Amino acid sequence: MVRPVIGIIGNPHLINSEYLVHGAGEMNSRAVREICNALPVIVPPDALLAPIEELMEACDGFVFTGGRPNVHPKEYGEDLTEDHGDVDEKRDGLALPLIRALVTRGQPYLAICRGFQEMNVAMGGSLHPEIRDLPGRDNHRMPPDGTLEEKFALRHDVRFTPGGVFARMLGAEVVRTNTLHGQGIKEPGPRVVIDGHAPDGTPEAIYIKDSKGFGVGVQWHPEYSAAQDPVSRPLFSAFGAAAYEWRAARSGPA
Repeated sequence: MVRPVIGIIGNPHLINSEYLVHGAGEMNSRAVREICNALPVIVPPDALLAPIEELMEACDGFVFTGGRPNVHPKEYGEDLTEDHGDVDEKRDGLALPLIRALVTRGQPYLAICRGFQEMNVAMGGSLHPEIRDLPGRDNHRMPPDGTLEEKFALRHDVRFTPGGVFARMLGAEVVRTNTLHGQGIKEPGPRVVIDGHAPDGTPEAIYIKDSKGFGVGVQWHPEYSAAQDPVSRPLFSAFGAAAYEWRAARSGPA
């Protein structure tokens, strides 16, 4: 069987402060290729360049990656403040309707960090601009200094609902993860099920109630060292299996 094609939603970057490029972390592509056994394709984060209907026909599944710019708070009815940081309205214009379309169609997707937040906002939820400023919450941001290994080090547990979607998929009710985010879920969307929390109560794992197909979101970064990590590997494996099933179903009999 031909490998499924996985669209990896990219982010804008400036080279030499003037040349705009669209890119995604090599870790994402490697996880898709090595664990999902699929073909990774970076998607420009702009619906004018990558129309949603054409994307959904070209790809079998999608990874909504992390990224430094945040979802614009107007998408959940709030005003932009300094606390919200940088935003990316072009990516919002692609990712949010794409997630809703994937949920409706049952097409597989995996949402990571910003993608996790996009998933909640797309389904009617809202976000806190800065988790560390909330009473009783920890600082979930990436350490400002240190090596890549130190920045992506496992820093806290995530506890899943006993017998829930993530506990079954990962084979454990408590796992250890990294954490590199500033924002987080304030109010979950009406169909958003929070299936895992950090020790301070921050939502870390979600899925959509009554969704037709595979679609989950995690607030941590499973793409780092995914092939070796006992939490990341089954997550990408489950996503890859869903992408293979989707491709087989739409391809029909050989």
